[in-house]
Amino acid sequence: MFIGSVIELNDEEWSLLNNYIEIRHLKKNEFFLKEGNVCDSIAFINYGLFIYYKILDNADEKTTDFAVEGEWITNNHSRLNNSPSHLYIKAIEDSEVLIIKSKYLEYLYKRMPKLERFGRILMEQAFVKLVQLSIDLQILPAKERYEKLLKNYPAIFQRLPLYHIANYLGIAPKSLSRIRNSF
Repeated sequence: MFIGSVIELNDEEWSLLNNYIEIRHLKKNEFFLKEGNVCDSIAFINYGLFIYYKILDNADEKTTDFAVEGEWITNNHSRLNNSPSHLYIKAIEDSEVLIIKSKYLEYLYKRMPKLERFGRILMEQAFVKLVQLSIDLQILPAKERYEKLLKNYPAIFQRLPLYHIANYLGIAPKSLSRIRNSF
């Protein structure tokens, strides 16, 4: 499991952690979180693909992020503030996630300080990803944003509909097609 690549847990700690993990299978187009609901958990993606999106006032969808196997999904704003989510998190493929409810995290952090360190590392990674995306959207030309995504997530172009990719990159689908055809 991914946790073991970041921190080292002994058998007793793994056993304790496993008592609080729920395995959940989501079908394609099934929601992990809907707008308006409070996010009450974090989930590690064993396999599958998820998008984060918002439905705008004009009924258009705005893809704000995606996550693949080996990554985590949650809405930290909703979860940490116990407030309604302002976006959706939806499976784009049949997926399997390992869920830990937020109400158990504090207990687990107290029992296993190494796990708290792991949580901090996850938050730092999420923050860095968010800041980098913000900078990229403001500074990089569309072609460079595309190239960067292709380098970091090459398989995403076979798995995620192109309109979601274009939306995530902040460009029109026709512009994405032109960029792809220029390669």
